[in-house]
Amino acid sequence: MTDVRERATRPEDLARLFVELGNAGDAEGLAELYEPDAVLAFPPGSETVGREAIRTVFERMLADRPRFQLEEALPTVRNGDLALTSTVPADNTGGRVQVARRQPDGTWLRVLDRPEIR
Repeated sequence: MTDVRERATRPEDLARLFVELGNAGDAEGLAELYEPDAVLAFPPGSETVGREAIRTVFERMLADRPRFQLEEALPTVRNGDLALTSTVPADNTGGRVQVARRQPDGTWLRVLDRPEIR
């Protein structure tokens, strides 16, 4: 049986889905929010490239059972099939920024993600 997860129909949906999937401990679901060749700037000071590597990072992170909260979203900037999303971080890490791309089916996935800016 295949899990059917909600897909982001707007770039702004990605942050909410991240919080929901992270709090559910779903590393695979988190990785599915990213394009297959996406780049995640995490852990801090490094880059994780590709959905499988991103899934592995999330598995390690979720092992500590962190709790995520939805943060205040800044206005999305769009240019065609690209969108820049960002939030004001509740943990004072300086900012969170993502680039998402509209997929052929109309849903959105993250291409670049910098979860911490200092």
